[in-house]
Amino acid sequence: MHGLINRSIQNFVCDSYGPANWAEAARLAGLEFTEFESVLSYPDTITPAVLDAVCDVLDRPREEVMEDVGTYLVSHPTYEAVRRLLRFGGVNFSDFLHSLDDLPARARLALADLELPGIELREHADGQFSLLCEAPVAGYGHLMMGVLRVMADDYGALVLLDHTGSAGGVETLTIMVVEADYSAGRSFDLGARA
Repeated sequence: MHGLINRSIQNFVCDSYGPANWAEAARLAGLEFTEFESVLSYPDTITPAVLDAVCDVLDRPREEVMEDVGTYLVSHPTYEAVRRLLRFGGVNFSDFLHSLDDLPARARLALADLELPGIELREHADGQFSLLCEAPVAGYGHLMMGVLRVMADDYGALVLLDHTGSAGGVETLTIMVVEADYSAGRSFDLGARA
């Protein structure tokens, strides 16, 4: 697993719950270090072990932790670049949803060796969608729910989200866009500010 993913989990715990909780999670996960390097790759077994340890330390279920990580990744000032990458997906929330299939490829443009799990959007009736998320780590669909909640707010859309389960390594979310222009949303400029 790419170090950036593990480092994001570390940063989430440190920023949200403090370095002492992260140190305890690293110890419980059996890590021989407490700092992940963003540019290195780690064995795939480390990430689930770290997530299990974080859940134990925080006394919270994996689903809640993963959703909070997803929220953190697009709302914390440290990760403004992630939000910007996602906002390039479209001018409204529906456009953004339709761009999600391309998200792994767009992430590779930013970081060539970052392999995000595949996601597939399916449109049903007007404003109703399913998002199928390959889940190499249990809870990835919940992480995407956190991302989608923040992005819906970012676009000013009123959206209902539900995690409807997993089968065969794929987690499914249902998305209902109740009102596309519910609020003003957050401003977004194509040019980054210095």
